[in-house]
Amino acid sequence: MAENQLNLTQEKPDKTSNLLPIIIVIIALFALSSTAIFIKISLREMSAVATLFNRLWIATIIFGLWSGINQAHIQITEDKPVLPQQSYPIKEIGLLIAVGLVHVLGRLSWTWSLTQTGAANANALGSLNPLFTTLGGWLFFNQIFGRKFIIGLILAIIGAIAVGFEDLLRSNNNITGDAVALISSVFYAANFLLIEQIRNKFSVLTILLWRCVIATTLMIPVVLIFEKQVFPVTLSGWLVVFALASICEALGHGLIIYSLKNFSSGFISLLLLLNPVIVAILAWILFSENLSIFNLLGLSLILVGIYLATSNKESIQSKVNTHIQSSAESES
Repeated sequence: MAENQLNLTQEKPDKTSNLLPIIIVIIALFALSSTAIFIKISLREMSAVATLFNRLWIATIIFGLWSGINQAHIQITEDKPVLPQQSYPIKEIGLLIAVGLVHVLGRLSWTWSLTQTGAANANALGSLNPLFTTLGGWLFFNQIFGRKFIIGLILAIIGAIAVGFEDLLRSNNNITGDAVALISSVFYAANFLLIEQIRNKFSVLTILLWRCVIATTLMIPVVLIFEKQVFPVTLSGWLVVFALASICEALGHGLIIYSLKNFSSGFISLLLLLNPVIVAILAWILFSENLSIFNLLGLSLILVGIYLATSNKESIQSKVNTHIQSSAESES
């Protein structure tokens, strides 16, 4: 009897630890789903490029303060001076810089595509990043994805396109804008793949801080050359860009990067296709917006696709984390 009680108490923490990564991803998805709403409000006052710049530099300050507080906490609790950070190989530093570069290129290219083609085209082509993430993981990082995962991926992408299908039919096509929107999805995919490779070499805070520092630095000449109004002029404008930096960039992207410790980049990018599902449901509840047959069909395909993908456990686990764990076990 005592042994059975002991086994039950040991199982509960395991179940909780298994649920925690999923809960973290769900919180991140809800945080990121508010991005479109905040950007829509911000566009009433300034351009999308200026909005992105303010989001990045405010997020940089947030991560910088967070890093300083973290260092001070370590110094106080351990009652010893904080040692200088360890040096990293040039390759790892290069990957960290590449993360910041592809991050800002993805954001800029997608934003510019909105000025050249319809929003429906940009959203549809931008939703192809799970395809490029999976393909890149297979080609460059020897990641293997099961048949169910591939089928689920295809269904989810078709569903994401179907959500905006009616707007897609009404929009004016522009080859240049469509091509740039497609390129932006490649940058987004590269961002996930690179972060997955350095996730176990740098802390989440280090990745987020340097990504924002590099992206902000690259954005400075862009806004100075092309933007007349760089900063918000009203209190509501400042509150919106602060919400974008704290909720979307810090909380949303922070938890997504943290999740790459447990899940593969292909699976995380696939889960991000749930954003239109969450946004559509929130719009239906808050603004009484109707859902068309294409919206419902697309949302259903996304859910079915993700369900199929999750049934293939080997494809959703982080391969980088698995390799590190297996190598550590062999050494022990």
